[in-house]
Amino acid sequence: MQSILTKQVIRWRNSDPSPVEDSLVVEEPLEIRVGGQSLIVVMRTPGHDFDLAAGFLYTEGLITSSDDIGTIAYCEDEDIEEPDLQNIINVHLTNGQVLEEQEGWQRNFHANASCGLCGKMTIESVKQEISPIKSEIQIDPDIFYTLNDRLRSAQSVFEATGGLHAAGLFDKQGELQIVREDVGRHNAVDKVIGQALLIEQLPLDRHILMVSGRASFEIIQKALFARIPVIVAVSAASSLAVEMAQEGKITLVGFMRGKGMTVYSHPDRIR
Repeated sequence: MQSILTKQVIRWRNSDPSPVEDSLVVEEPLEIRVGGQSLIVVMRTPGHDFDLAAGFLYTEGLITSSDDIGTIAYCEDEDIEEPDLQNIINVHLTNGQVLEEQEGWQRNFHANASCGLCGKMTIESVKQEISPIKSEIQIDPDIFYTLNDRLRSAQSVFEATGGLHAAGLFDKQGELQIVREDVGRHNAVDKVIGQALLIEQLPLDRHILMVSGRASFEIIQKALFARIPVIVAVSAASSLAVEMAQEGKITLVGFMRGKGMTVYSHPDRIR
């Protein structure tokens, strides 16, 4: 499926309207099934759907490693029309795990593009599942100041549409390892973590995660599962994000613009 669609719009410049072709980012529902059972419908930008499914299952605590995944495939149900098959993913787990065995989850729910907590019943259930990160990574401030430009230069869909979030995984030298784009910030993060999971790169305790928007609780939650010790956001951090970063021993940086930044927690990792 496409990530970009072209539509005719009316663009105004002062008092002069004119019809032009405009590029729009695609937003489509993706149903994730586990063992044939519907788990969630997320609103996402098509592309790297398997990464998204794997990352979502991992950062919501439904799987613990890539070994738990048997197969990931688009649906092949004969009763479903062809276009819709690209919006349904079926994940088969190797241990035969069924959804009813998962505590703290509600099934068959819907998550919009801005929802990140999704199926978790309480914030406390998230806090109880994940321990603080232990990492001795040290980052030079000058490396932080290069991340924004490197992430932006890799955002091909954003360049065409201006309407997409991005998440980038960097090594401690500031080299971009994985970048994913999506209409939802948390989806982009799940795609990054899912790719790292599928190529068996986890844990990511020597890496930096950068997100193109604000840092909210669900971003910290997902980074904790992947053991990412440093998170950088272009915009602000929420109070709950800062609280979770402090408890999880994550270095949280916000307002990364030019050669300025705000460090909210654990500044000791900045050399």
